[in-house]
Amino acid sequence: MPTTEMVLPTVLESTYIVLWEFQVKAGCEAEFMAAYGPDGEWARLFRRSPEFLGVELLGSIGNPGRFFTLDHWTSATAMDLFMSANATAYYVLDHRFTSLTVWERRIGSFPADA
Repeated sequence: MPTTEMVLPTVLESTYIVLWEFQVKAGCEAEFMAAYGPDGEWARLFRRSPEFLGVELLGSIGNPGRFFTLDHWTSATAMDLFMSANATAYYVLDHRFTSLTVWERRIGSFPADA
């Protein structure tokens, strides 16, 4: 049985993590992984900030269309400043990739030491 198990990168040390969950449309998994993975377009956008430390993309073993991203930042303030300065670019990417998912939700944001 095929799964979406992936090799995880070395644990990233950060002080703030934003966790998202996605249900990806059947047949769109590869494109989603390319866009949302560590070298994808979202990571390239976030790398405009030196305070962005990287993203982890996790796939579900039991549900091949379910994915999670963990965005690592140095702080909540750093992420908020980035989002304010790059709102238009963020919106453009978000709109562009909407067709890949059935739904998405931000689970939450957490200090890494919590």
